[in-house]
Amino acid sequence: MAEAVEKLTKKSEDPSKWYLQLVRMAKLADYGPVRGTFAIRPYGFEIWERVQRDLDDRFKATGHKNAYFPLLIPESYLKKEAEHVEGFDPELAWVTIGGREELEERLAIRPTSESIICDFYKNWIQSYRDLPILINQWCNVLRWEKVTRPFLRTSEFLWQEGHTVHATAEEARAETLQMLNVYQDCFHEAMAIPVLTGVKSPSERFAGAVETFTCEALMGDGRALQAATSHDLGQNFAKAFDITFLDEQQERVHPYQTSWGFSTRTIGGLILVHGDDRGLKLPPRIAPTQAVVVPIWRGNNKGEVRREAEALYSELKDAGLRMEVDLDEEHSPGWKFNEHELRGVPVRVELGPKDIEKGQAVLVRRDTREKEFVDRKELAVRLQALMGEIQENMLRQAAAFRHENTRQAESYDEFKEIIAEKRGFVVAPWDGTAETEQKIKDDTKATIRLLPFERQDGEDLVSGKPGQTAVFARAY
Repeated sequence: MAEAVEKLTKKSEDPSKWYLQLVRMAKLADYGPVRGTFAIRPYGFEIWERVQRDLDDRFKATGHKNAYFPLLIPESYLKKEAEHVEGFDPELAWVTIGGREELEERLAIRPTSESIICDFYKNWIQSYRDLPILINQWCNVLRWEKVTRPFLRTSEFLWQEGHTVHATAEEARAETLQMLNVYQDCFHEAMAIPVLTGVKSPSERFAGAVETFTCEALMGDGRALQAATSHDLGQNFAKAFDITFLDEQQERVHPYQTSWGFSTRTIGGLILVHGDDRGLKLPPRIAPTQAVVVPIWRGNNKGEVRREAEALYSELKDAGLRMEVDLDEEHSPGWKFNEHELRGVPVRVELGPKDIEKGQAVLVRRDTREKEFVDRKELAVRLQALMGEIQENMLRQAAAFRHENTRQAESYDEFKEIIAEKRGFVVAPWDGTAETEQKIKDDTKATIRLLPFERQDGEDLVSGKPGQTAVFARAY
């Protein structure tokens, strides 16, 4: 892999080209025959599985259960919530022929499942005793995107979508915020990605929602990524789909709903937040391989070193670490070092004849490239501890980068200069009008990423009118 690493464009010089090369060189994904589709390769899918498992455990700990709903949605269902269908209409893919017969009604391949799920909920909910409904679905969706990029924006992608129903507006809002916090914890604790949380502006709100809350991450190139969203749907969908229930006073009323989602685009975020000029850097919590044993042999000692490497691999695997041992005889140790750095393996365990004599091994960290010599008997314990240290350090480094690239703008000229030359998050007052928001977008290509939960009063830099804190950035 040494040759491949040398050809990898530096992230600092061309982040876009670096990203596209790395996705393929690290064998995360490959392009499909239809625009915007791609195959997630085993290494990339295992990263997604580990993130999925972490998040699914969090969902179940908060009382949610998994289910599955149909892929195809009748056009009439989508039309029931006008704002919803209008928001998704440009991205819809339609099925018009079944077998050899033209269908009487067009069927949309799900872009999201609110409309089809509401049809089921209408039949499942009769009384307040049926509430709350706390259901999540892991599935694929299709949105006919114009500009695509593996993981970050694709026509077909994997995700989860939670859909809950509640008796009161207060319960629905509490659910929405609870799930926002669940996402935030997953990003921080599993993916080592620090995210900002807040409210979307009305123009960025999910189609049909009363309020949309968001997790926003800052990528290594200074652009933002909407990493997860949680929507308070109010009674909009319940009214559109005629979902009612008898409350405790035996009155028939509409319930309140939420939906919330997290997709494979977060794998793109993981690459862009942590990756460097040498390739991926994966947090130990979600890395498919936490450590790889690389034997270093020469001539006559190959047999002994190979046996010791295999034994060490077994010991560490039995200790609960996700391990690999690289016994490839065609390539040099240096070639292997580069390969595993490119793949983002958190720790490399080097083992040579002298290490065997001394009863030790050499640990090399991917995040700092620091080396340490560890006694063989203490290796498993030290590696376990090192995984925690690397996880914490990666979050700390990402948080420091976000802090260094979050700036206050005191004038509109300064705002435009920061966006054009430095990027990152820009904090400035916003007067709350769509006109000002659109002008900023037209002038700078920056959008309001979120409105913080705690906002300060100030003067809008564009209109001069009173405003409150907003966070702007160019985004993926």
